[in-house]
Amino acid sequence: MRSPSIEDYLKAIYKLEEREGSPPVSTGDVAQSMEVSPASASNMIKRLDDLGFLTYEAYEGATLTKPGRTVALEVIRHHRLLELYLKEVMGFSWDEIHEEAEILEHHISERFESRIEEMLGNPTRDPHGHPIPKRDGTMDELPTRSLTDLTEGDSATIDHIADENGDLLDLLEQRGLLPGALVEMQETRPLDGLYVVSVEGEKQLIGQPVAQKVVVEGLSTP
Repeated sequence: MRSPSIEDYLKAIYKLEEREGSPPVSTGDVAQSMEVSPASASNMIKRLDDLGFLTYEAYEGATLTKPGRTVALEVIRHHRLLELYLKEVMGFSWDEIHEEAEILEHHISERFESRIEEMLGNPTRDPHGHPIPKRDGTMDELPTRSLTDLTEGDSATIDHIADENGDLLDLLEQRGLLPGALVEMQETRPLDGLYVVSVEGEKQLIGQPVAQKVVVEGLSTP
């Protein structure tokens, strides 16, 4: 029996593996991601090891097994389909869809998931531009270059944006910094941590923390 807590941990470890580029991931990173104490994270990691969802080596970290990755991708698939449904069909705001999907992702059936997917026209990306895992457990890779990697005169298309913070998503929407938008780096101010960018022809001033959350593709240099 998989509890929501188990699924949340597996999803978090999967994302940490992707972020770090390769497993294993440390107990400290898992604790930070789950916003729990290292002792709590350690206890759950040992439990997941006993259940066969990961392997754990002391002083090295945790690595998801095939069953663990399967569960993590299933939950991520649920989450991203739900976010798209909540945004496109139900009209939820950016700051609501992530929180609602976090709750619902653990409780929908495969039949319900299939119905949502059909209603949405078999989408491949969620509202933030992240790929939706396929039924076979595969998922498209994403580019990693952010706005902060552009130099003056470079232009690119926004591929995806971070989805963890509702306030940030609202800000990005207000600035037009959404998947598919064309951006051009007009000026960098490294000492101030600021960037002047043109978004679909409209000039915007954004800070480095925000720019790091916007990932681009199709870079064109002058």
